[in-house]
Amino acid sequence: MSRVRLRSTAGYALTLVALTNTISLLDRNILAILAPRIKHDIGIGDAEMGLLYGTVFALFYALFSLPLGRLADGWVRTRLLAITLAFWSVATALAAAAQGFGLLALSRLGVGIGEGSAQPAGISLVMDHYATPRRGFAMAVIAAAIALGLGGSLVIGGAAADWWDHIHAGSTAPLGLRGWQFAFLVAAAPGLILAAFLWGMPEPQRGRLDGIASPPDPHPFRASLALLGAVTPVSNWFALALRRAGARYWSVNLVATILVVAGATALTRLTTAFSPRPALHFGALVVNPHALQWGVVGFGALVVVNLLQRLRLADRPTFEVITGSPALLLCFGIAALQMMINYGTMGFTPSFLMKHYGLSPATTGLQFGVLAAALGIVGPLIAGPLSDRINARFPGAGRVWVTLVSLGVSPLIAIWVYHAPHPAAFYSRFVLYSLVLTAWYPPLYALMFEQVLPRMRGITASLYIIIYTLFGIGIGPFLVGMIADANGGDLASAILAINWVAPPIVIMLIALALRVKRDEAGVIERARSGGETFVAAQAAPGT
Repeated sequence: MSRVRLRSTAGYALTLVALTNTISLLDRNILAILAPRIKHDIGIGDAEMGLLYGTVFALFYALFSLPLGRLADGWVRTRLLAITLAFWSVATALAAAAQGFGLLALSRLGVGIGEGSAQPAGISLVMDHYATPRRGFAMAVIAAAIALGLGGSLVIGGAAADWWDHIHAGSTAPLGLRGWQFAFLVAAAPGLILAAFLWGMPEPQRGRLDGIASPPDPHPFRASLALLGAVTPVSNWFALALRRAGARYWSVNLVATILVVAGATALTRLTTAFSPRPALHFGALVVNPHALQWGVVGFGALVVVNLLQRLRLADRPTFEVITGSPALLLCFGIAALQMMINYGTMGFTPSFLMKHYGLSPATTGLQFGVLAAALGIVGPLIAGPLSDRINARFPGAGRVWVTLVSLGVSPLIAIWVYHAPHPAAFYSRFVLYSLVLTAWYPPLYALMFEQVLPRMRGITASLYIIIYTLFGIGIGPFLVGMIADANGGDLASAILAINWVAPPIVIMLIALALRVKRDEAGVIERARSGGETFVAAQAAPGT
């Protein structure tokens, strides 16, 4: 690909990847504004909504991001995004037929499976269109697109549901659809259109901007399926046997399994005693919601263990690059804890506004959705280029300091925001809160993906996703819902309670600032220690 062509396609590629992320968050977050209607119609509580919003989605999103991330590292990323976008759009539409918890859960797991490719394939594409000096900007555009999807989901979901219920008030709606069911159909439509554009987008040469050429992958689908089997609990034992893994691998895996089962059992008993909930029914199957919650998180913990063992056996350079970088591991931990705050907060703020201030779903969706989208766009677009400039002056650590300011100050502002006496005060305070809170995404992402080789970015994104999804998204909304249920529905206190994970985040960011430059400089050495061989490639100037 010539320099001219790269420049001419970079903006187009970034636009399509950004829109993919917008639709991803639209389909994922629309549940937040529809929650009161769904709870009323199918008879569930806030904890069960937390399961749908976080846990059920998180399990399949995290699990399938691994094979899809591996496929992104070896196959045509534009085609992969097109296929998976169409798949999760159809899964979103499936929720329109839901009459109970079971089909809604099936819809959410389908969305999770499809969206597992959005970040691994999308970020990998963008990194091959934008060189280091402009990657903060590129990540800022993606962050802004995510904010647009978050805010847009509230506007579209609230308006579509209210409009449908209004025009069919006192009469039978077509197919018996309720407003919240119609909203899912509206959310599903844009993805099918965008998938066609992604299918025709040119695929860039992998690693060209980093001067590191990646050899063609002869069997990307075989490797992807093998990875899925190797990381899924129980089936991973067959993978260990096929690779003739030694006693050390078996003992580590069995000890991890025992510890995870014991931990999930203990947490189930603890949270059941704290906030008892009625059983969930999946046909003839009856499940304790707390057992489902911690079973999913435990499953995810085993997937992480299995993935690291798989990498050590099958891709030693990637294993050494990832596990040999304390900076990268700190990024994973920071993001997981922060996602507990972000999704716990955003998943229940619309319900808080409707319950605490008596606002309608349409009003909440329009006011809060537009404000959250606008601020979520402005914040990253300021923070991304700013982190690029500061990082140019203080390489590596510069991006960390921007993240530290964002995540260190935002919990203090949250206390002020969620004690606002009326909606106008809430919205005015939320402006500062959102601008500060959204500044962490671009610098941390740009920093993280510079800790690995270009060919490892898809699997790194997948590992990052499974960690922040299962331990962030998978725990945050459930904890907020559970605390609210146990305290008479007090959503403000429940939302603020999740911010107690902020002090560990600050400590980890300080440690990250001390490590990041050293670990980034050692990426080639770590890869060589694992047996990586390099083919020189002429680096192209950034766009």
